[in-house]
Amino acid sequence: MKLSVLDLSFDALPEHLDRPEGYDGAFVLLRLDGRPCGQAIIWYDQYDPEAPLARQLARAANSSFWECWTTRQIGMTPAEPAPSQIPSASVAVCTRERPDDLKRCLDGLLAMTGQPSILVVDNAPKTDATRQLVAQYPSVRYVVEPKPGLDHARNTALDQAEGEIIAFTDDDAVPDPDWFSCLLRNFDDPLVMAAAGLTMALELESDAQVAFQRLGGFGRGFQRVIYDAVVVDPFDSWKAGAGVNFAVRRAATDAVGRFDPALGAGTAAHAGDETDFFRRLLAAGYKIAYDPQALNWHRHRRSMEELEQQIYAYECGSFAILTKALLFERNPRAVMRLVRWLRQQIPALVRERRRAADNGLPFSIPVAQARGASAGPAGYFRARRQARQA
Repeated sequence: MKLSVLDLSFDALPEHLDRPEGYDGAFVLLRLDGRPCGQAIIWYDQYDPEAPLARQLARAANSSFWECWTTRQIGMTPAEPAPSQIPSASVAVCTRERPDDLKRCLDGLLAMTGQPSILVVDNAPKTDATRQLVAQYPSVRYVVEPKPGLDHARNTALDQAEGEIIAFTDDDAVPDPDWFSCLLRNFDDPLVMAAAGLTMALELESDAQVAFQRLGGFGRGFQRVIYDAVVVDPFDSWKAGAGVNFAVRRAATDAVGRFDPALGAGTAAHAGDETDFFRRLLAAGYKIAYDPQALNWHRHRRSMEELEQQIYAYECGSFAILTKALLFERNPRAVMRLVRWLRQQIPALVRERRRAADNGLPFSIPVAQARGASAGPAGYFRARRQARQA
């Protein structure tokens, strides 16, 4: 299955949709008054080019779009932050051996409204491909972090980047023009230590990309939310945002410490880095703002093997966090989270064994999650040992 990805204003729609050859449908981001408000899928075999496009999109739109549309129709103004002062800030991109993705990311960053300082952190490079690429962008700073691991690179970014706020995006993501400014507007409240934004699919060219988007992707909804420990359990801090699209106040590291180098990509724990950082912020009484207008676009993993590894890694990272919380922070609530996981996952595994219909994937999601969970504790111990030796 292949879906074209479209970004459309519902107030200024084209007369009809072009149907690219080889595509089954269109995955559409819908905007109202320029704001991302919802999404819809148009299947080309059901699309009628003679019928009004607005009517067909409206029928396919999700509830978030209709909530935004209804709010506008009754004259309500969306509650949006109006900061009294924009803090000084910069953007950091942590990367490793993906110059093609990085080029697209840097081109997008340099096309944004306003030009922040941009820092590229090259994590344990094997070649000089990244250095050669960044040399083509005179305004972009380049530093090397020789110790492998995403959080080593993020901590280097905190040391090297300029400003009170450091915004992070992945090398395989592209920012919307207002991404940076929309992140920054959320820091007027001194208790907001981090902000995250909406991430949409950059492409849906493969079955794996479509499957990841169907599973939820990096979406966190189209409504702005301020998270604290009352709104969300700190162990569910992933709900506040994803590592592909967030910013942190430099002072946050003084409050809760730096990113844990024993978590994240490039370690035996595989993932969990920003989730752990968000968890510690919420547990310490601080807030995280989620703002869907801080929009960027992510190139999802293209192969089923990569998707399976991604699902495995997320669960491995989750259990690495539980191991850290229980054994190194003496947090008994980690046991409750483990029991909750078992109550959900064991029935899922049983259903998986008994299922009659194929879910369309060449692997079992519950099995991949169980494998990741079982590897998480040992992976965290191994990653901690490697971090100390680095």
